[in-house]
Amino acid sequence: MTAFQIIALLLTFAGLGAYINNRFLKLPATIGLMVFALLISLSAVGLNKLGLVNLNAASLLIGQIDFSDILLHGMLSFLLFAGAMHIDLSELKKRRAIVGILATVGVVIATFVTGSLVWVAAKGLGFTFPYIYALLFGALIAPTDPVAVLGILKETSMSKIFRVKIGSESLFNDGVGVVLFVLFLEIAANPHISSSAVQDIILLLIWSGVGSVILGLTLGWITYQFLSGIDDYKVETLLTLALAAGGYSLAEIVHVSAPITMVVAGLVIGNHGEIFGISHKRRRHLDMFWELLDEILNAVLFMLIGLEMMVIPISALHLAIGLAAILAMLVGRFISVAIPIYLMNFKYRFERGTIPLLTWGGLRGGISIALALSLPTGPEKDFILGMTYIVVVFSVLFQGTTFRHVAKAIIGKKEGK
Repeated sequence: MTAFQIIALLLTFAGLGAYINNRFLKLPATIGLMVFALLISLSAVGLNKLGLVNLNAASLLIGQIDFSDILLHGMLSFLLFAGAMHIDLSELKKRRAIVGILATVGVVIATFVTGSLVWVAAKGLGFTFPYIYALLFGALIAPTDPVAVLGILKETSMSKIFRVKIGSESLFNDGVGVVLFVLFLEIAANPHISSSAVQDIILLLIWSGVGSVILGLTLGWITYQFLSGIDDYKVETLLTLALAAGGYSLAEIVHVSAPITMVVAGLVIGNHGEIFGISHKRRRHLDMFWELLDEILNAVLFMLIGLEMMVIPISALHLAIGLAAILAMLVGRFISVAIPIYLMNFKYRFERGTIPLLTWGGLRGGISIALALSLPTGPEKDFILGMTYIVVVFSVLFQGTTFRHVAKAIIGKKEGK
């Protein structure tokens, strides 16, 4: 099939899934689409086992789609930019220390706790693999997925302060997780790497983080200057599209964190553009465009996650270690949130239920799967990919569907408004 035919098929499935969810399932949009896609995959796999259908053609088609490349080097630029545009920068500034620590120290803690627990569990189940690969899994599963997190936040009536905290953390911690993932991947590929080489890699990764902030601020400011000099929402929309696509590509070329670049640029446009450069009417047109694009890309992304089940190998061992990985992920998330919050509690006031809500609201999604798919071919990749898929499905379907009820039970309906 051609690239256009594949896109057409995905959009057709997404449209049909959105209709069925809206009429019958009544789930949050992204979760409903993933449920629809999973039902298709499970039905197809079941019929294939019974010999009623042949999945070879469908598996070949899904296998042609480079999920990792599509997400990490395409869709993510627009999804992160759209999400960052709607974060209140003034509220973020007030809580920058909290968000910064959770997105950095928290991710590091979660990586080591989750990876270590999975490594111990795997040994107990008779599957031994190098500890560095356990840390690789910890790094790709530790950061929360901004697409999934922002999706469920739209469906809740939580306070603006808490939305800023959990939403901003999910936007920034991906960049930190990717940095750790790249570091561990380099060590796994070169187990006898020298200490000086490790130092060079760490310096490069530091530049990746700092440079991405500088690049995002620069590109956002330049685009804002263009926006402030025109009065045509069509041109403004094209300029923001150019910023999201061109800025992400430029960040990859100069080897800085493209996700963080997009988050910073989106914050600049979403806040300063509204205050100084764009009228309320033009801003409404711009918001409607990015909201629609965000919904379309979300639909395609979660449809892909569901359909990927046809080609991801999941054995009984994968299922067993996947269940252990779910527990390890939740424990790692809880500890990574609890430690920084307890340490910061003397200086900052945290709302009731912050730790359990941040723990349960830390959804994993397509980014984790994309990173797992980018691993070099080998038995460790199949093992990590199976675990990752099981954790992501649990996170989106179970945590995502119950988060509203958990939030209401913890903070109460009145406080959530």
